[in-house]
Amino acid sequence: MAQMAAMAEMAQIATSRTGAGTDTGTGTRARTRTGTGGPSDKNKMVEQVVGWALVVVLAMLVTQLGLA
Repeated sequence: MAQMAAMAEMAQIATSRTGAGTDTGTGTRARTRTGTGGPSDKNKMVEQVVGWALVVVLAMLVTQLGLA
């Protein structure tokens, strides 16, 4: 019984810290999204060319080292 009471108390503490259960589900709480500063997807062609160039260079290195 003591374990059950301790678990209930821990769950209540976790709920109060995270604010879980406070949202009523009506969409009144505003959600904000921040940008991560990651790379943009504007230059897909450049990404493709650089990727294939890397493949070719790796293939030449493997051939020169005699690994293939």
